[in-house]
Amino acid sequence: MSSLIEPEQIKDETEIIWLEEIDSLDYVRQALDRLPGKTARPSYLRPGRMVGYAVLGPKAKGSRESGKFLRRVFWVAPHDRDQAPHGVYSRGAPSEAVDPRTLAPGYRGHKTERSEGGPPSQAMRELGIGLPQS
Repeated sequence: MSSLIEPEQIKDETEIIWLEEIDSLDYVRQALDRLPGKTARPSYLRPGRMVGYAVLGPKAKGSRESGKFLRRVFWVAPHDRDQAPHGVYSRGAPSEAVDPRTLAPGYRGHKTERSEGGPPSQAMRELGIGLPQS
């Protein structure tokens, strides 16, 4: 989940490579994967499609046990809003989803009104909880 990604885990990122145009994506899912290299395009084994991945800098260190590197992978599932606009995520978004426009190397990004499919609910407004416009 995005909220579980700690800044320390992504501090060595130097670039995010997008495999497709992100302007049409309201949100992307992000996950930390253990990968054998710092820069190469990772294999993708989830349902859906990978839309981007993070590249690590030369100072990034692999795990002592496996030698693998923690790298972010960005993806969308077949039932996400871009492919199923009237589906389960027509409003709201998965917990690991963020607005791709808010992502940067070393920054985990956040949810916005766009990624959530609309403005905050009445209950959120009553509690004083808002979402950034972008």
